[in-house]
Amino acid sequence: MQLEELIQTLKIMQQDTRDGKQNWSLTVQTTEGNEEKYTVEEENRTWTIDECYVSYHCTYRGKEFCMITYEMIKTSGDLVHTVNYVFLPPRGVRLFSLHTLLEYSVEANQRLITQVHNLWEILMGLVKKESSQVKFHIEEASVHVE
Repeated sequence: MQLEELIQTLKIMQQDTRDGKQNWSLTVQTTEGNEEKYTVEEENRTWTIDECYVSYHCTYRGKEFCMITYEMIKTSGDLVHTVNYVFLPPRGVRLFSLHTLLEYSVEANQRLITQVHNLWEILMGLVKKESSQVKFHIEEASVHVE
């Protein structure tokens, strides 16, 4: 799927979700709640790293749709930098591993990241309402401190 097609598809999916026509399975793996974090030294600063993978899965127009996103959040004092990746893996590739997913990456410009974020907010609103439209699973990601 090309970038523009994905952006338009996500807009339609958002509306279908708001209209109650689209169901989702959402799996999140994150280090955000971990007490132990890893750090890196860059730009003469120490950055604390959080990572978050999200798998968005549904049946869309009769076909399986899976999108996995990855966000690295680097924090140093009041500074926050983020790096975002979007992947469209084939059936059977559902590992939360950058190494495995990189070959399925989609060019993630700001317009695409905005649409992914909009979808996230819609789905989180449904999760908070305990809507049957979203099956939600969250798990803690392990931190490999070197």
